[in-house]
Amino acid sequence: MTISAKILFRVGLIVSLSVWLSGCNFFNRLANVGSEPPLSSIENPVTQKGYQPVSMPMPRPEPVLQQANSLWRPGSKAFFKDQRANQVGDILTVQVEIADKATLNNSTDTTRASSESAGFVGLLGLESQVTKVLPEGTDASALVDLGSDHSVSGSGAVNRNETINVEIAAIVTQILPNGNLVIVGRQEVRVNFESRDLSVTGVVRPEDITSSNTVESSKIAEARIAYGGRGHLTDVQQGRYGQQLFDIIFPF
Repeated sequence: MTISAKILFRVGLIVSLSVWLSGCNFFNRLANVGSEPPLSSIENPVTQKGYQPVSMPMPRPEPVLQQANSLWRPGSKAFFKDQRANQVGDILTVQVEIADKATLNNSTDTTRASSESAGFVGLLGLESQVTKVLPEGTDASALVDLGSDHSVSGSGAVNRNETINVEIAAIVTQILPNGNLVIVGRQEVRVNFESRDLSVTGVVRPEDITSSNTVESSKIAEARIAYGGRGHLTDVQQGRYGQQLFDIIFPF
């Protein structure tokens, strides 16, 4: 194989490896060059891949007391029909309000020194034979002399300030035995080749749903809230595949 053929083979191998590492995402991005990111189709969240019904500890069921000639229903806030979400398929509004702020400082300074020495002056009279095994001039009383110094100095700082205020409509997908509601909501907004995705899932109590059919994100148990984007700006802000691979496999 000539030198030029070897160079072409190596270049082809590197390109093939890069394409393989990028996976299907490489071909999807290549096919969408010059196009805006596609929006997801509206589908039943229960049938989505990875969806699992929520299972949580439930209290002992209590019998429902029916009161004769009573216009009041447990859980209602008025004598008329309650408009709040309470059945599978009902829609309610989730008010996502997150104001998170954290400041962390950490420093480490470690120093260690060690020294070891070993030898033998007498060993059954065989100490004089050591020069026959080891090079000439070897001193049996100073066979080993080791020393090491170790020093570590590190510092880190985290300053985080996050504020999110947004509303999203969610659907009741499940009613737990104690009456709590499992909700799932997704929202996608595309503006100028950039898509913003918002999703929220969790468990809410019917009592925490206001009369205007809204619930605060702080009242959602096991909340999973995701807010991110897809598109050209997001791709530019992320590191390239080769850089990410280098960061993973480079040990230093």
